[in-house]
Amino acid sequence: MRLLVSGLAALLLSLTLLPPADAARPIEGYASYDEPVTCHPKPFRGTAYLGRWVTHHYGGGYVGTARACGKHRRVTSEHQTGRAFDWSANVRKPADRRRVTRLLRSLFAADAHGNLDARARRMGIMYVIWNDRMYPAWNGFRPEPYLSSSCRTRKKCSKTLRHRDHVHVSLSKRGALGRTSFYATRL
Repeated sequence: MRLLVSGLAALLLSLTLLPPADAARPIEGYASYDEPVTCHPKPFRGTAYLGRWVTHHYGGGYVGTARACGKHRRVTSEHQTGRAFDWSANVRKPADRRRVTRLLRSLFAADAHGNLDARARRMGIMYVIWNDRMYPAWNGFRPEPYLSSSCRTRKKCSKTLRHRDHVHVSLSKRGALGRTSFYATRL
């Protein structure tokens, strides 16, 4: 019996030390800006999967992805191309702020190999917007002030356009299609 218990303990210990399946794959570089061009108002499979994954692991609500392109199919947002989702989080609620902080720390942490922003890169995240800050991949996810082009000043800007009632996540084309290492064993 002791031998069986010690064998099971050794097996469990070895399984906890194994890296996740996506960590064994080469890591992607930082996503560059992919301008939204072609209307595709339904989320691509990587976008939909990641939105559900965030909600499952961090709580909150999946607000959705789709935005209509209008009569002339004018595209101005990754929501209209199936490459963005919103996750509900209210900056005025301490529990929501903690949830977002946990997500951002997870996305921008280094992995066991020293790759900075490893999870965000593997997911194909192009940028995140939350609480008047944008975290762009092309700038190493360093936060910078954000003001929607629809607003002249922060004071005259709604909480939604300031991303104070939700987190916005935009993906690269490869991330939205689920063609980065994060999705390899998941989709």
